[in-house]
Amino acid sequence: MTLLSVSGLSVTQRNREIFRDVSFQIGTGEVVGLIGPNGAGKTTLMRAALGMIAHGGDSTLADLTPHARAKAAAWMPQSREIAWPVSVETLVMLGRLPHLGPYSRPSAEDHARVDEAIAWMELEQMRHRTATRLSGGEQARVLIARALAQGTPLLMADEPIAGLDPAHQIGTMKIFAQMAAHGKSVLVSLHDLGLAARHCTRLIMLGQGRIIADGAPEDVLTPARLAEIFHITAWYQNTEHGPVYQPLDVIGRTD
Repeated sequence: MTLLSVSGLSVTQRNREIFRDVSFQIGTGEVVGLIGPNGAGKTTLMRAALGMIAHGGDSTLADLTPHARAKAAAWMPQSREIAWPVSVETLVMLGRLPHLGPYSRPSAEDHARVDEAIAWMELEQMRHRTATRLSGGEQARVLIARALAQGTPLLMADEPIAGLDPAHQIGTMKIFAQMAAHGKSVLVSLHDLGLAARHCTRLIMLGQGRIIADGAPEDVLTPARLAEIFHITAWYQNTEHGPVYQPLDVIGRTD
C-alpha cells in the first residue's frame, strides 16, 4: 500500500531553485532516511510533500484536506517549541486531536495510545511534570511521543534525534523500526549516516537540487557519493549490529 507518492515535486523560494523534479513513493513497512548536506532541501521537501508550502508537481498528502492529512501522516518539525506549560501527558494527548470530535473527551483508546507513546519514549517518570521545564533532550522525546500518539500510518520527522543522548537516539530509531514491523512507515531526515545505514530500510540522498540516489543503504552510501555530495571520506565496516559509517576527513583537507 502506498502511503505517500510525490511526482515531479519542485520548489523555488526567493528566486532560488531548492530542488526540481523529485519523485518517490513510500509504502507500508518502511523506514526511509532522507539524507543530504545542509541546505540540500530536506526540510523543504518534507514540508512541500505535506502541502505546507507552495510547490510544483504532485503529492498525495498535499491533495488531502487538513483533517484527512492529520489522520494520514504525523508531522514532527525540526523546531521544538513548546508554547504552553502543560504536563507531559497533556502535551502527548494533543496528538489525538485529529481523532476527537468537537467538544468530545478522549476515549479509552485515546488514553491507551498516549500511554503506549509515553512508554515507548521512556517518559513514565515525568508524565506529570511540566513540559516546558524539561531539558531540551527530554522535550524532544515528549514531542516524538506526541507524534507517535497520533497513530497515523506515516510519520514524517525532521531531525527527530538531534539533541538526544546516544541511548535515546538508538532507542528512537528502534521504535521507528518497530513501527515499520507493524505495517506503518517513517520518513525521517538524518545527519548521522551511521544510524541511517543501520536502522533505515532505505535511503533517499538529496543534493544538487535533485535526488542523487534512492535505495538500500549499502547501495546509496558509496565512497563516490559521499565524496561528491558530502565532500568526505568515511570508514565502513559491516558488524553484527549492522553497518558502521564513520566520517574521517573532508575531501581536499591536508591538515
